[in-house]
Amino acid sequence: SFRRRAGVKGPGAAAWLNALGIATPERPNSYLRMDDGTLVLRMGNAEFLVEDVAGGSHAATMLATAPGAGVYPVPRYDAALVITGRNAIELTRQTCAFDFASLSPSAQPLVMTSMVGVGVTAIALDGADGTYFRLWCDGTYGGYLWATLVEVAADLGGGAVGLDALGRVAQQ
Repeated sequence: SFRRRAGVKGPGAAAWLNALGIATPERPNSYLRMDDGTLVLRMGNAEFLVEDVAGGSHAATMLATAPGAGVYPVPRYDAALVITGRNAIELTRQTCAFDFASLSPSAQPLVMTSMVGVGVTAIALDGADGTYFRLWCDGTYGGYLWATLVEVAADLGGGAVGLDALGRVAQQ
């Protein structure tokens, strides 16, 4: 959850983001990763979540710029988590009805589903050690989701990984 985020929605949102130098996915329910690593998620037809890489400034620019016509700010207080490792798919199978194995990083789909009773937005990314998953949920449920996933991961021989180790994933 340490990355800066900003959100907008509305019929003018994509054009406004593009004018700020932020590329937007063409398809609803998809994402793209900009050249600098910034993630841009298109949730539905006209809602966007922009998440900066460490040191990035796109979200700050969005927050500091008055929205254009047909652009409405969406406050983003998400908890953000990463699921990675050799048993990541098994962990998702035990905690969610959606089949995370069907997420192809090259197709860049975004799914909204429920994981252990918490609504999540999820994407799959390619990393040095294989596919990993980024999740966002309402920040008030973040602690519960994290604790539950850590418990299931422990049953699978894994566990929590701190920001130091995740720094390698965050750089990808």
